[in-house]
Amino acid sequence: MDSITQAVLGASLQGALLGRWQGRKALLYGAMLGTVPDMDVVLDYGDAVADMTYHRGFSHSLLVLGVLSVVLAWLVRRWRPHPHYSGTRLWLCIWLILTTHVLLDAFTTYGTQLFWPLPTPPVAISSIFIIDPLYTLPLLLAVVGALMLGFKRQAGWRLQYAALALSSVYLASTLAGKQMAEHRLAQALAAEGIQAEATFTSPTPFNTVLWRVVAVAGDDYYEGLTGWFDRQPLQLERLPRHASAAQPVLEQSPQHQRLRWFTQDVLRYDLIDNQWVVTDLRLGMTGYHPFRFALARVGPAGVQLIEHAELWPTPDADLEDLKALQRRALDEGYPLSLARLAAPLAESPAAP
Repeated sequence: MDSITQAVLGASLQGALLGRWQGRKALLYGAMLGTVPDMDVVLDYGDAVADMTYHRGFSHSLLVLGVLSVVLAWLVRRWRPHPHYSGTRLWLCIWLILTTHVLLDAFTTYGTQLFWPLPTPPVAISSIFIIDPLYTLPLLLAVVGALMLGFKRQAGWRLQYAALALSSVYLASTLAGKQMAEHRLAQALAAEGIQAEATFTSPTPFNTVLWRVVAVAGDDYYEGLTGWFDRQPLQLERLPRHASAAQPVLEQSPQHQRLRWFTQDVLRYDLIDNQWVVTDLRLGMTGYHPFRFALARVGPAGVQLIEHAELWPTPDADLEDLKALQRRALDEGYPLSLARLAAPLAESPAAP
């Protein structure tokens, strides 16, 4: 999730567990601790593919954070022991802040390596968009309320418990939307006789009403939109993937192998300006995918793999497309062509 959400989640947890003793400082301590797992963004792993796929790695490991919580609790007890709450309560607070950060991240689309250093694929439940005001707002209001009221009265920390409960219920409700989207996708694939190699479902930006579904099948992939207010069967649009042409070319590319593992093969390939560009179809929205990489050049002498991959230029997000998604969420008859939105993926990036 976004940094603001992780900060207010950490602040609310520490306010609930330690606010009556630490006062308003608990909110500050919790907010700071809640952003610690994301400090790995300052590390340079070598190229753009590595930076993407190693993010949310060791710093989001339940094992690593479990050990870190014990170390931090021990250091705090030695540095500033408090007579009114136990070391166990302090450790529980630190552990909850760190682990809820990574578990919340696992509910998003990106992919979180909860079980690092095991080579298991990243966990991406993908039931909530990376920014969701309905999750964040209760926590933010509770933190602001506690800053105003303080913790001398019970209302200060009870607000935190109420907000945490409300946000958790909302997060759990997103799994119902996930199940709805997956069920409708399965029905659509069966109706059209499509044998999918991989499927993917995720909410569209800033809501859990309208969902994007993707099914990968050989050289094609199928996309569609379905929502809670839809009454008609899901309609899928077929889009080109070019896997059979690109994958043999990229067979020896370590970046490509890493991307296949990280995304579970939900990838698209385009030959643009004699470069094979690989797109992570999971993240972003149809036609706007922030993680695209040129992994090989095709020239007269043959194919040359690109050793240090860089992000391929991505066009700015179109606010009109977001408005169109809002209209589609409430009206399944609203005309919205995913093929039209995806068309720029195969084009050269616009000149600056």
